[in-house]
Amino acid sequence: MFDKLVSITEFLWGTPLMILMIGVGLYLSARTGFFQFTKIGTIWKKTMGELFGKNKVSDSAAGEGTLNPFQALSTVLAGTVGSGNIAGVAAAIAVGGPGAVFWMWIIALVGMMTKMAEVTLSVAYRKKGEDGEFYGGPMHYIKEGLGGPVGKFLGGFYAVALFVLVVTDACFVQTNTLATSAQDVFHIPLIVSGIILIALSIFVILRGGVKKIGSFCGKVVPPMCILYIAGCLVVILANAGQIPAAFGMIFQYAFAPAPAVGGFVGSTVSLAIGRGASRGIFSNEAGEGTAATVHATAQTDHPAHQGMYGILEVFIDTIIVCTLTALAILTSGVWSSGETGVVLTFAAFRSVLGNAGTWILCIAVILFTYSSYLGFFVEYRTCVEYLFGAKSVKILQWFFFVPPIIAVTMPIEAIWSLADMAVGFIVIPNMLALLLLSNKFVALVKEYTGKEK
Repeated sequence: MFDKLVSITEFLWGTPLMILMIGVGLYLSARTGFFQFTKIGTIWKKTMGELFGKNKVSDSAAGEGTLNPFQALSTVLAGTVGSGNIAGVAAAIAVGGPGAVFWMWIIALVGMMTKMAEVTLSVAYRKKGEDGEFYGGPMHYIKEGLGGPVGKFLGGFYAVALFVLVVTDACFVQTNTLATSAQDVFHIPLIVSGIILIALSIFVILRGGVKKIGSFCGKVVPPMCILYIAGCLVVILANAGQIPAAFGMIFQYAFAPAPAVGGFVGSTVSLAIGRGASRGIFSNEAGEGTAATVHATAQTDHPAHQGMYGILEVFIDTIIVCTLTALAILTSGVWSSGETGVVLTFAAFRSVLGNAGTWILCIAVILFTYSSYLGFFVEYRTCVEYLFGAKSVKILQWFFFVPPIIAVTMPIEAIWSLADMAVGFIVIPNMLALLLLSNKFVALVKEYTGKEK
């Protein structure tokens, strides 16, 4: 069964899907004049500048929505900056070799515009539910934007695929990484970690819903990002002499097979591309449309304004955090040890910081993965509302707390294969919809930039 899953995953992440992902991203970039590069000043001013700088905007002036911009950004980063950055990058290098990092970067650069399109369209087509909260995302812009039987079918297909992905990612990948880390460092039994995670999640989610999740992530995400980045920098600087060699391997093995070294069995170029692309997308979610379900709840004055936060997220997630993880693993020399997943990243930290570094990383991993699990609940309840109606959310929300008990004891490779397969199924309808709705997206961008001028 595992071999069949691997075969399906390799097929989904073959050349056709890569062409679709990069092709649509380049098409949207070209149609907006490569907005993610040419308008970098505007993007900074309208995101970080409004959150922390002199252009800071109050909640009351931000516009209609459930979460303020900072809470929305934090909730999305809680879902994206997690095991994908720590365990996912390590797994990509362990299987695809150093060249996989290069393809992560490529996916991120074109994915910035893909994610902006997802967020912009999600806000444009969102709706206010009977419970007073906002619901939106690809299933909504697919159904409403495309219309007719095609829109209804693709919207339903996406919602089902997203449901599977959320359960696979949040309930399996995140919780398994958390439990495995706690067991490896603090010797906490896997099942105990699962029980504690579920108990805390029931308290946070059922007590305050989306607002409570946004508030929690807003407090936890910034310090945990700083903690993890600081740890990576210490490891990299301690091995500063290996930085040129690390970049050399990244560029060399992006276009040439990586030979077997130590415990590393070697890889082909296609494997490097596939692993790098899948882990890159899995990490920053550009092309999946998952983060757009959270942005659809944000307070904003225009869809394209909120869309710029999508560009910022991809930059933070992949260009900064994923790159630092990769450099820590490559410069420390542990990448060819034969280990994989979060254990490989632990080895990099342990090589420089000893047990203290392992403890620091483990705490960061636990906070990353737990906040990711919470952040994914917003996407989960959006799927449930779309498929079964708003009244079913209160009943089916309980299912969200069941899979972690199973996931904490599953083999890590089986979990990542399930996740990669789910991502492949979810990307296809979303990318087709972005292509078909590109005129709407471009019109919204031009409308906003015209208004700003």
